Order: sequence, then C-alpha cells, then structure tokens
Amino acid sequence: MSATLDRVRQFVRQHDLIRADTRVVAAVSGGSDSVALAYLLRDLDAAGDLHLVGLAHFNHQLRPTADDDERFASGVAEALGRPIVIDRDDVSARARREGRSIEDAGRASRHEFFERARAAAGADAVAVGHTRDDQAETFLLRLVRGAGFRGLAGMYPRNGRIIRPLLGCRREELRAWLAGSGISFVEDESNRDVGIPRNRVRAELLPLLATRFNPAIVDVLADEAELARDTWEWLDAAASDAAARVIRAGDDGQREIDVPGLHAVPLALRRLVVWRALSEVATPRPISFDHVEAVLRLTGDEGSDRIDLPGQRAERIGDRIVLRGRPHGVAGRWPPRAEANLFRYSLSIPGEVALPEAGCRVSAEALAEGGAALAPSATMGIGPVALVRSDLCRGNLTVRNRRPGDRFRPIGLDGQKKLQDFFVDRKIARGTRDRVPLVVDDTDRIVWVAGLGIDEAFRVTDPAQAVIILKLKALGGPA
Repeated sequence: MSATLDRVRQFVRQHDLIRADTRVVAAVSGGSDSVALAYLLRDLDAAGDLHLVGLAHFNHQLRPTADDDERFASGVAEALGRPIVIDRDDVSARARREGRSIEDAGRASRHEFFERARAAAGADAVAVGHTRDDQAETFLLRLVRGAGFRGLAGMYPRNGRIIRPLLGCRREELRAWLAGSGISFVEDESNRDVGIPRNRVRAELLPLLATRFNPAIVDVLADEAELARDTWEWLDAAASDAAARVIRAGDDGQREIDVPGLHAVPLALRRLVVWRALSEVATPRPISFDHVEAVLRLTGDEGSDRIDLPGQRAERIGDRIVLRGRPHGVAGRWPPRAEANLFRYSLSIPGEVALPEAGCRVSAEALAEGGAALAPSATMGIGPVALVRSDLCRGNLTVRNRRPGDRFRPIGLDGQKKLQDFFVDRKIARGTRDRVPLVVDDTDRIVWVAGLGIDEAFRVTDPAQAVIILKLKALGGPA
C-alpha cells in the first residue's frame, strides 16, 4: 500500500468524509489532481473503504482544447471501468448574461452539474481533487483581498455533498504517485495565464515566498487555513449565542441591535454579530470590514446617527441600531432625509416661552441683588432651575436647539467643549439631543443648557450679585 494512499485514507477518516457504504462520484477534469483522485478512490474502493460509482466531467467550453479534455476524461472512466456523466455549458456567455466573473460563473455551473451528476449516479457525495497547494493559494488570495477567519479558513474538507479527500496531499506528491503508477494526465494551458489571480499566486507569489522566506510555505499556509477554520467555527458558535441576545428581527426584514448588549461582548464577537446582521439585510451584497466599523462607530457616542450601507440604512435610535433594507421601487432610492426640527424663540426678561418641539417651557425672571439663595444645583444649572449673572445677560435672551459647531464652557472645565461632546458625556440619547433647549444671549453665546449646566462665564459666585433665574417646566405643567 502506498504512502499516498495511506495519507488519503487517514485524512478521509480524520474528517469522516467517507465510510465503507458511501457511494462516491469523482469529478475529473483531466488534470493531475483529479486523475490522481479517481485512481486513488478506485484503490480505496478495492480495499472496501467506499464505493466509487462513477466519474463526472464538466466542459466549460472556455479553451480550444476543452473537447480534448472531455475525451480524455472519458478514457479515464473507461480505464477504471466506471460510468461517466458529462455535461457542458458556455460559461463565458453565462458570465456576460449574469454580470459575473468567468471564475464565478464557472464555479456556479460546475457545482450545479455536480449535483445533477450525483443524483444521476445515486451517489452520496461528489469528490473533487483540491490539494494542500490549492488551499495555500486560496489562503493567500483571500488574505491579499482582505478576509477574516471565515475567509482565511479556505476550503473545507466537506461542503455539503462535495468532499475533498486530497486536501492532505501536496500536488507534487500526487504527480510523483501518478508517474510511479504509469498514469498520464493532461495539462491545462490556461494555468499559465498569469492574468488570472490564482495562477499569478501559483506562478509568482508562492515561488517567491518559498525562495526568499520559507521553503515550506505551502504547508505553513495550509496549516494556517486549518487554524483559521477552527477559530472561525468557535467564533461562529459564540456569535450565534451573542446574536440571539442582542439582535431582534423586525418587520420587513429589518434588524435591531441592542447597543448595551452588544458592548457587553468582546470586540471580536461584536464585529461578527454586526457583520451577520448587516449581511442578513444586505443579501446578496457583500459586507466589508469598513461597513462593520462604520456601524460600530454608530454604537459609540461620536459621528452621525445614521449611515447608508450596501442595500440598507443603519440608524441609531436610543439604545438600538436599526437596520432597514433599501426601499423597493424604480430607483430604490431612500426618501429625502428630514431636516432637524429647528426652533428659536425670543425670551424676554421677565417672560416665558413655550417650546412645543421640546415639550417644555422656559421662563426668565430678574432678581435684585441678594434676592436669591445660592443653591448649589441652581448655580450649576443642573436641574429645572438655573441662576445666572444678570450683568452679562444684556438685552433679550433666546431659546433654541443646538446648531452645528455649538460650544460652551461647562463649570469646572478649563476650556471650551463641543456641545456634542458634552451631550455624549452626559449620556443624552441621540434622539433627544435636538430637543434640549439652549438659552443663549444676544451674541448667541450659550448661557444655559437647560437642565444640564451653565457656562462658566455666567456662573453666580457672590450672593450679592444681581441674577436672572431661569426655569424649565413641562409644557402642560403648572406655571
């Protein structure tokens, strides 16, 4: 028994790919890997490890020699004494018709054929000839394109009905085994086309890494793919548990993410939970690292309260991130974004102004020197009453909501602060920030952020000072 056959048998058993009663169809392109696969499965059949019930060949009609490869595959089936299922499709035409790459269209056509061939042969699985070299190439391709553990996991030993018994073997080992057995194969001339990214990795990048960095680079990368696969499987399970706690499916396919619940899980899981939610709404559009990071910024306290992403809009509403799919229609455009509900009212002294937009009233009353007790909360402006210096409030006051660029100097702070940052520090929900009344002077300086704090410049520090008393009241409450 050869070492190569033993290696395949061990890999098959390790991953529980095939059992003695498993009926298998071998996918044969005519290249070295697939031919070795067919003959090795024939030997495993003879040893009682499986049933090789047939071969399958798909003609992509992409090369002048494609018909020659089809005839060669038929010859392999004849040599093995097995039936073969052959089909063909104009993959290039499909790619143009469906607006996808040649590689993607080919993969789709091929996998559809595999399922037809499996059903026709009454088989349990279709075996394909991917090797450790293919795994290393896949890892590098996904690494340079940008992928997390899910992508870097590469090819799985089993993907539904498709199995990969040769993932534990190197391509050079299989070719040596074929040569020793006197078995021929065909060379695919398209493998020399370095315009194809995988071929460029195979012909240029891997040899460079092997020569300049690590002679065992193929095995190292294939092992890294396996580690990534193990890590991804653990992360995926943990993310499922986290998603069940923090994501709620709403009407029309929307998703709601509980922000405090999301912050309670580690960052790696946080990213994966968000990626899942975005992917569910965006299907089939891809979601990238940058899209996930944009949503994570929404869960913080900085930046916009809504963003547009592939196929959806993410909006921060209180302690939730709401993901809504793009509206259907001729252009699938979002409705125009409503402008902020701006308000601005003059406030005379004495006087009172109703703020229906904020659901409250603000009043102002001048008090003579020594006419007010300096309660700490009132001199800080924290709560419904604020005392401010009368001598600095010349002319009428104005009550408005926030504007871009608003700044003021909170009491005790050495320097000015953006109002946005002040709201963040006070944990004021995004949805309510536009409704917080601001009392400003005749130069539009913020005097009082109603209920939250006075600007340091207007702070009353001496009981003898003349003051203005500002009050915040509910709109329907007592005067």
